Amino acid sequence: MRRMADEAFRDEQQRNRYAPHVRPVNEMIDALRGQDGRGWMPHVAPWHGGVRARVLSVLRDPGPKTQDGTGSGFLCVENDDPTAELQCRAFDAAGIAPRDVTPWNAYPWYINRAPKAAERQAGVDPLLRVLGLMPRLRVVLLQGRDAQDTWRRLVARHPEILQRGSLQVVSTYHPGRQALWSKDPAVRQARGQDRIHAYARVAQALAES
Repeated sequence: MRRMADEAFRDEQQRNRYAPHVRPVNEMIDALRGQDGRGWMPHVAPWHGGVRARVLSVLRDPGPKTQDGTGSGFLCVENDDPTAELQCRAFDAAGIAPRDVTPWNAYPWYINRAPKAAERQAGVDPLLRVLGLMPRLRVVLLQGRDAQDTWRRLVARHPEILQRGSLQVVSTYHPGRQALWSKDPAVRQARGQDRIHAYARVAQALAES
């Protein structure tokens, strides 16, 4: 069972949303909510590593199950939706623990659609701020074209980020079913294998750090 479907688990995440390891990230999110009229943004679940994580996993935008009220109110691999489930299983298969990861998005405000170019640009500053809160960061995992585009925009503005210690950047497909789909079974298999290899690279980087 996906843990966020369990009321006791959800309540625990709510109680601990300002626990020391996630407080800096979630207080930043509080400040970003409504910025420039952009609306709501989910917290990062304390199930994850927060500022202590060694992996920043960047997807596209928060999905419906991150919504407060109708969903968990959190970014979390235990959310009750297919993308989160696929992500959770893939991390587990690679030996990547939830506390090793902090989830994020190319456009971190809730829109539930692909962000436009200007929105991906708006996601650069929040992404930079999250990076600055994670002193143990070793890997940025960019899942999907939107995440990769926002990262390119960040590097264009702040090329010094690539000089940060032993930071590795790993790119692969978004974990949603639509991103992996193709009429050609060989293409579907290749995309799936690409993701498996990417997660293996992340796990190897963690083992070496």
